[in-house]
Amino acid sequence: MGNKESKKNNKSLSESEIIMLVNNTNFSREEILQWHEGFMRDCPNGRLNCKKFIEVYKVFYPEGKADKFCSHVFKVFDSDGSGEIDFTEFLLAISITAQGDIRKKLQMAFKIYDLDRNGKIEKKEMEKIITAIYDLVGEENRTGENSPSERVKMILNKLDTDQNGYLTQDEFVEGCLADNFLRSLLAPNA
Repeated sequence: MGNKESKKNNKSLSESEIIMLVNNTNFSREEILQWHEGFMRDCPNGRLNCKKFIEVYKVFYPEGKADKFCSHVFKVFDSDGSGEIDFTEFLLAISITAQGDIRKKLQMAFKIYDLDRNGKIEKKEMEKIITAIYDLVGEENRTGENSPSERVKMILNKLDTDQNGYLTQDEFVEGCLADNFLRSLLAPNA
């Protein structure tokens, strides 16, 4: 999505980048240019690193600890693994999370949970993410059925249709579509 050429010189958008973004997001040409202007104001070098990403996220969650969760999200947004998000990666991710259809949002959520990127969410991965979400939102009640491990057991019991101990993307997406409570817990923006 991001490419090495655009990471070297992101001061202005090329016509081909604008056309690609118009075709792959729900933003108009004018909105893309406005987003780009704001991105460049915040990131004059045209790149957003993980530290800056976490700083921005903390504004939205001042009571919580954003570091762990944001690190997971950042890795998904950094589609080429460069350690930085360029404007194209940023806007494609924003488009999916803010405007995308529910399946695309759930697929993005799956990628966030799939920490080792092996195409499945295992119990340990989900526990790490649930803990990171609790940290993010300042959830202090982590006992009984609200503990991350109990929460994960409940989720796996409902979504792991073939009972193999992990979730595939299809199980995750279809399960969240069928269960409003789980969808609001696992992918609140979907």
